[in-house]
Formats: sequence, C-alpha cells, structure tokens
Amino acid sequence: MPRRFSPGILLLVVCLGLQQAQADGPVGDHVNDLKGHVDEYTSEVAWLIGKVDGIVSRYAEDGREAATPAAVIDHWEAVKFHSAIESNYVPLYASIWQGLFGVRQAIEAGQPLDVVRAEQTKLEQTLWQALGSVKLAAQYQSQGLLEEVQTRQATRPAAILVEVGQKLDRVLAKYAERLADEAIGIIQETYVSRFESVEAELKALDADLVENLEIDFNVILPKAIEAGASVDEVREIILAMQAKLDTARSRLKDAERDRAETM
Repeated sequence: MPRRFSPGILLLVVCLGLQQAQADGPVGDHVNDLKGHVDEYTSEVAWLIGKVDGIVSRYAEDGREAATPAAVIDHWEAVKFHSAIESNYVPLYASIWQGLFGVRQAIEAGQPLDVVRAEQTKLEQTLWQALGSVKLAAQYQSQGLLEEVQTRQATRPAAILVEVGQKLDRVLAKYAERLADEAIGIIQETYVSRFESVEAELKALDADLVENLEIDFNVILPKAIEAGASVDEVREIILAMQAKLDTARSRLKDAERDRAETM
C-alpha cells in the first residue's frame, strides 16, 4: 500500500527540494550523507540547547557579564548541524539565527529573566523543528529525491534563476545574522554575475518583469536592508522577488519548449 503523507509534510518536502541551497564554501561531506549523521546532529542540538541554558542560568545567577551571551553564536557555528540545515532549508536556518540573537540581545539588554527564558524557549523550538526538517531531508536524500549539495554554478537560464532565488535565501540568512554588509554584497554579486547573464534573453520575453526585478535588486531590497528593516519585512520583499523569478523561469521554459517544437 503506498505511503501517505499529510499536506504539511508534503509541503515541507516540496520546500526542501526547491530551497536546497548551493553551498558557497566548504560545508563538509556530511551534508550529502545526512542519514549517516542524524544521530550526531541530534546530539549536537541537545549539546547546543544545554550550552544556551548554561548561559541563561549564569545570567540568572551572576548577571550579564558572567553570562557571556555572545558565546551562543560561537557554539552554533561549532556544530556540523549548522551546515546541515543551512544546505537544506535556509528559511529555518535564518530563524535559528533570529533565535540566537533573541537570547543574546535579551541578555545584553538586561531584560528580566522571564523574557530571556521566553527567547530561549523559542530558540529551542526552532532547533528541534530544524532537526526534524533535516531528518526528513535525510529520508528523501537516501531515496535519491534531493540533489547533491555542490558548488558548481548552473548554466541553463532557467536553472540560473533557481540559483538566484537560492542566493536570495542566503541574503535573508545573512541579514538575520546581523551581517547587513554581507547580505548586500550577496545581492550585488548575484545580480551582476547571475541575473545579468539571463537578463537579455528574459527581457525579450517580458521587459516589464525584468525592469521590476532590476528595481528590486538595485533599489528596494538593498535600501530596506540599509534602513534596518525587520527580518520579516526583508523576507516579504524576498518572497515577492522569488515569485517574480518563478514567473521568469516559466517564461524561459515556455520559450525553450516553443523552440524545441519548431526544430
């Protein structure tokens, strides 16, 4: 009997397939063998949660300086799970960064303990959710349903636009990390080296769409980041851009099909 999945699980599987990120640097071979590292990831999440709890407990007992809240970032970057979720589901990766900074900033601002604990709880929930996503990705990866994480760039125009959309997810992740300059750098590099490579072909199909995306890349998105917009506001801009990129991909694929039919 065929296995049935709930609509929520099916949606997550689709997201994992669509948003699997192109790595922009060494991420470790483990990301292409998720199933073989699930136990390790689980231990790392538990370890990280314990480390954050220790920081919050020191804050409760000895105050802000003793807590060393900046260490939450060091602990997160030390675990392999960091690149496992980054390579497979960037939106949750960004949410983890928001949670880490939520705890850190609450302590640095001297917030009451119940406020800090609330931020800690949100972070823990996001980490467990992320672990669940990686476990699901591991299942589908083992069935050959996810592409291998790789560093090579796409060459076909429609595939390049998929890569551009993935780069926008990384913009959001970097902005959530409070790395606005890096986020803007990714926008600029993506526009110049990737989007512009398909711009002429796409302009012949839908000049208005190209103009809208040019404004998004060069004005709306960078200006929002420079102005210190909230992560949610930046996410909405990026989601709108990704919808336009999906439309652009459809235009390109239709043109490819038309050319094939006339040959």
